Amino acid sequence: MAEYAGVSQKTVSNVINQYEHVSDKTRRAVQEAIDALGYRVNLAGRHLRQGRTGMIALVVPELDVAYFSELAAHVVAAAEQRSRTVLIHQTGGRRDRETSALHGFDADFVDGVIISPLALLPDDLRAADRGLPVVLLGERNTTEARDHVGIDNVAAAREATAHLLAGGHRRIAVVGGRLGPASGTDQLRTQGYRQALEAAGLPFDPELVLPVDAFHWLDGARAAAALADRGAVPDALLCLNDHLALGAVRALHERGFKAPDDVAVCGFDDIEAGRFSIPSLTTIAPDKAALARAALELLLMRISSDSAVPLKAVEERCVAHRLVIRESTAGC
Repeated sequence: MAEYAGVSQKTVSNVINQYEHVSDKTRRAVQEAIDALGYRVNLAGRHLRQGRTGMIALVVPELDVAYFSELAAHVVAAAEQRSRTVLIHQTGGRRDRETSALHGFDADFVDGVIISPLALLPDDLRAADRGLPVVLLGERNTTEARDHVGIDNVAAAREATAHLLAGGHRRIAVVGGRLGPASGTDQLRTQGYRQALEAAGLPFDPELVLPVDAFHWLDGARAAAALADRGAVPDALLCLNDHLALGAVRALHERGFKAPDDVAVCGFDDIEAGRFSIPSLTTIAPDKAALARAALELLLMRISSDSAVPLKAVEERCVAHRLVIRESTAGC
């Protein structure tokens, strides 16, 4: 191939391994030779020579929650660009499955793990296999034990609540909210909601914080139905994911309440279904592609370091989000 392209074997290797310091002209010549000769890169052999498998694990709670399936697609796309294969593992939010992932599933078939945990405790992260690179994605259980990539959940909820307040709504319920120390996403977003109320000079009513068993369609429907059935439908709902929001809209519709005429509804995550619902759903949109790229970049950096991550080197990366205003809060 080197002879066909008119370059050295070292140059061919540099192009195949995507080294930066190769001219565009040389890169094109080598690529033309690859295409003409039908050469295929043996990625498995390359990774094995480096003492790695070329595979990483993406660990999520539930693939049938659209946020996680959409995020997984972005991680797979980003990994393909770096010649990595992604194995996707579903935990159901179970702590035993999440801790198993932190130990590489007691096998050596992945080089590292990107995990979006629900049940992990800070001590689980500190006790995990330090030789296995791990990046936390989305949920934030500790600021000390592992690299983490996510959005600013407090700021996002504060922005969404301020949007509802600007529309004249004063009784805003938080579906999926939770009181207590701000460690999980639900507590962090509830904290942002409270900050927005405080900034507007409004009292906080804990009765308007509605915890749910899970962040599914049915849980949102049940929460909204309970409010309607006891005659306590508020001015607006801040739902902590889009599944909850769309379930709530359906339950309210069945009881004669329309969004946004009777109650404004805002979600989180900007899943595709919310763009096509009636009404279309106002939501907080995290940059999922940026989340995937940042998590993969951190993981590959740890993998290539060939050393355990000292606590002082842990990184926290915050990815952008934006409020997408649609029909469910029209007039806000």
